[in-house]
Amino acid sequence: MSRIRRDVYVRFWREGGGLPLNLPHDSTVFLGGKEKTTLDEISKMLGKSSIDTVNSSETKGNSPSYGRNFQKLGRELMTMDELAVMDGSKCILQLRGVRPFFSKKYDITKHPLYKYLSDYDKRNEFNIEKYLNTKLKVKSQDMFMVYEIDMDETLPADAFIQ
Repeated sequence: MSRIRRDVYVRFWREGGGLPLNLPHDSTVFLGGKEKTTLDEISKMLGKSSIDTVNSSETKGNSPSYGRNFQKLGRELMTMDELAVMDGSKCILQLRGVRPFFSKKYDITKHPLYKYLSDYDKRNEFNIEKYLNTKLKVKSQDMFMVYEIDMDETLPADAFIQ
């Protein structure tokens, strides 16, 4: 995640919102990355698993001996360095009620509406400057209605509910 994006989402993250792609808390998508706090959170989200290990020992000499040792070890399912070098064609999904799993990333060039994306044609790019331009250009033939509003009147409590 770029530094700017990280700054934008850091408050949301710290308040328990999780990853930026985790807004409704129903699912988490990790597409890959190298940002340390993201890698740490994903590693923690994946959790740990136990590993059974068996060690054998053999001593040779005048009185040979044999030994076997059984251990259970805890290990993170994916460490931060394993997440950082994850295959670029894969992502990690966690859906509500389901353990996290690997999935293939969708190739957007195969989507039937791909031709409407700016990746396909730069003319499809959204121009925020043009969208936010509030200069009203009134022509002599334009008709419009003018309303007078009395600002002294009190508005109902639900007037500003979004």
